[in-house]
Amino acid sequence: MHRRALDVAGGVLARVRDTDLSRPTPCAGWDLQALIGHVVGQNHGFAQAVEAPDAPLAAFAARPPDPGGAAHGWRTSADRVAGAFAAAPLDREVLLVEISPDTRFPVATVVGFHLLDTVVHAWDLATSLGEAFRPDDELIAATLAQARQVPDGPARRRPAATFAPSLPLEGSDDWTDTLALLGRAAAAG
Repeated sequence: MHRRALDVAGGVLARVRDTDLSRPTPCAGWDLQALIGHVVGQNHGFAQAVEAPDAPLAAFAARPPDPGGAAHGWRTSADRVAGAFAAAPLDREVLLVEISPDTRFPVATVVGFHLLDTVVHAWDLATSLGEAFRPDDELIAATLAQARQVPDGPARRRPAATFAPSLPLEGSDDWTDTLALLGRAAAAG
């Protein structure tokens, strides 16, 4: 399922043109170029965290899109993170300094974190392009399960918070609720 999430996001990225890179995104303060740099950096950071113990915060640094095609850098990073997850025992614990500087998580949990990040940022990317985006029901269910575990509260009001504060849930649609839990309004997409 994780690979499918990467492929879905890659499909959105394949439609990005250099002329789109200055478009605004649902992520406060980020244009499309910054968002793409972030998701590619996240892929490499998660991969390095799984491949090598104690990957530094710099491993997650944004990586600007390749001139002439944002999809190339994405594919390289997506293949790397998918390979890292596939090769690692799911019960092995890894440090994700971007989430917690001293807590280790089982690879199975880390895959869930990354799936959430990938699917929700695919929505952000599509929204930036003016496209509707809704993943398949299985990806929605997996992403919603992860979103329900993301703590809400004052930390989400800080500058550079991972997610904006949650919005009220409608309760009628799992995808809309997933987005709301992560501070995104489905009407924006």
